[in-house]
Amino acid sequence: MKAAHEWTASDMLAAVSGGRITVRALIESCLARISARDDEVRAWLWLNADALGQADRLDALPADRRGRLHGLPIGVKDVFDTADMPTTHNSPLYQGFRPAADAAAVSLLRAEGAVLIGKTDTTEFAAAGRNAATGNPNDLTRTSGGSSAGSAAAVADFHVPLALATQTGGSTIRPAAFCGVYGFKPSAHRVSREGVKLYSISFDTVGWMARSVADIALLAVTFGLTERLRAPPSNDILTIGLTTGPHLSLLEPEALQALDVAEARLLAAGHRVTRHDLPPAFQTLDLWHRTVLQREGAQAFRALARTQAADLHDDFHRLVENRDNRSLAELNAAYHGIAGAQRSFDDIASRFDVILAPSAPGIAPLGRKPGNPIFNALWTALGVPCLNLPVGGLRDVSMPIGVTAIAMRFDDVALLEAGRRIAPLLAGVSSP
Repeated sequence: MKAAHEWTASDMLAAVSGGRITVRALIESCLARISARDDEVRAWLWLNADALGQADRLDALPADRRGRLHGLPIGVKDVFDTADMPTTHNSPLYQGFRPAADAAAVSLLRAEGAVLIGKTDTTEFAAAGRNAATGNPNDLTRTSGGSSAGSAAAVADFHVPLALATQTGGSTIRPAAFCGVYGFKPSAHRVSREGVKLYSISFDTVGWMARSVADIALLAVTFGLTERLRAPPSNDILTIGLTTGPHLSLLEPEALQALDVAEARLLAAGHRVTRHDLPPAFQTLDLWHRTVLQREGAQAFRALARTQAADLHDDFHRLVENRDNRSLAELNAAYHGIAGAQRSFDDIASRFDVILAPSAPGIAPLGRKPGNPIFNALWTALGVPCLNLPVGGLRDVSMPIGVTAIAMRFDDVALLEAGRRIAPLLAGVSSP
């Protein structure tokens, strides 16, 4: 029988609502798991000292005053402002910093009755500089990815069922793939970024991790992602595009096997799968993404470079000083190129219910570096919704690996519905 901390978020909510467990007992189970494991995993930078007190107050609430996330334990990446816990951005510049108010996403979770267990480790400022200390729960010698390292590991290691993340390049999807959990990056600008550390105004996106697509959808509803862009499919057969993307030569054997196995399982289940090559211009998307990222990042860190120069990591001085010599002409071309690619991809994606692509070059590498975002950055640049789906049962692959499910911009609801249907097939569990 599973311990309470091993339940999915949906199971936790049902158990609390049905009176089978108190919020206090649920939070105690999660805290016990953290106590037993986090000296090794190191997913957390700070734990909420009042978590049990909040649990008791939630248990005392009458049923008609309980929110839709009543009693649910959630982790928060330490780039979201939290009024009752430090927000350090894993930077020596912000140790002990206490914001005056919660980030909008955090405030909404609290209003719906969630218990914020603590702040998870991150690459410094979710950008560069210091790496997270977090190890991969599947092999502690390997990275859990970045920048949302702690959030992915905390969910994968059963500390919490859900955790907030962010993505500016690949910081939600890649850690989810490395750790073997479901990670969701919504369409750009669909979830408020108020109170989240700014890196790139064009690309920064609030995302989250979970152990099921149903739990991903649970938070999507909480954040108001309920409106469909397109009508649902007219039958049970999904039309699926599959692409390696424009960087095939960088894919390792494990990632190629994951795509092949995903295709075979979907075809065996009766879905229509078509291999699709992206337009040649998409080969430039990574360069365009880096150009915008570096020039916008320069503005995000310019004040710190001026006021905290000696203590700010050289990675950020590199951005501010534009050491890669990205010109304004290149920046302008990047914005135009991305806009053109967005229109092109909208046309491509309109022909499919969902598109599958690699989530990472391969399995999690050794060490603590975040990993290569090249298979994520193009989708972030396009602003499309992305969902990491673990692919299980691969031959001679002992570490997790996933594929990214992608849909048209703003078709988040359809993506999650398709993801929920195909996730068991890809995981190798059972038919949906």
